Amino acid sequence: MIAVILIVVVLIIIVWAVGIFNRLVKLRNRFKNAFAQIDVQLKRRYDLIPNLVETVKGYLKHERETLEAVIKARNQAVSAGQTAAGNPGDPEAMKGLMGAEAVLTGTLGRLFALAEAYPDLKANQNMMQLSEELTSTENKVSFARQAYNDAVMNYNIRRETFPDMIIANVAGFKVAELFEIEAPEERAAPQVSFS
Repeated sequence: MIAVILIVVVLIIIVWAVGIFNRLVKLRNRFKNAFAQIDVQLKRRYDLIPNLVETVKGYLKHERETLEAVIKARNQAVSAGQTAAGNPGDPEAMKGLMGAEAVLTGTLGRLFALAEAYPDLKANQNMMQLSEELTSTENKVSFARQAYNDAVMNYNIRRETFPDMIIANVAGFKVAELFEIEAPEERAAPQVSFS
């Protein structure tokens, strides 16, 4: 009789542990999927930037340094994005991506500030279309980042609460990093209006 009770108790503990493990896997996969949505929008943004630079290049011939800074920042952001996509939630990869995105946003802001001084560029149909697409993409990135942060928060809460934390620690579930913007000046999206 005692052996049967012990077997039942062990089975209950195993089922309980498997349930917690599966729930943590599900939450981890949700935040990875949410990051994939950010990655899609960032790639779209990165693809728009060379077109934007090519459009602007003819008008801003004397601003080569700014154009080169935008391309360099874009390439660094692409690299950081690929690293983060390889392991979403990794604190170092996410910090690298956040830093690269902050630099890219800053250089794009400088580019658009310079472009404001050129009326012909502001009236260029291609420039207006690229600006509209970039604005739309920035909004999509923002929404995707919010969904990612919500998924990471749910995962982190679950893995840090008792009794789930026991299974999380034993099974190697690491704390996931939010995709945040730390400096207030980085919170502003680049101005892309040419109306």
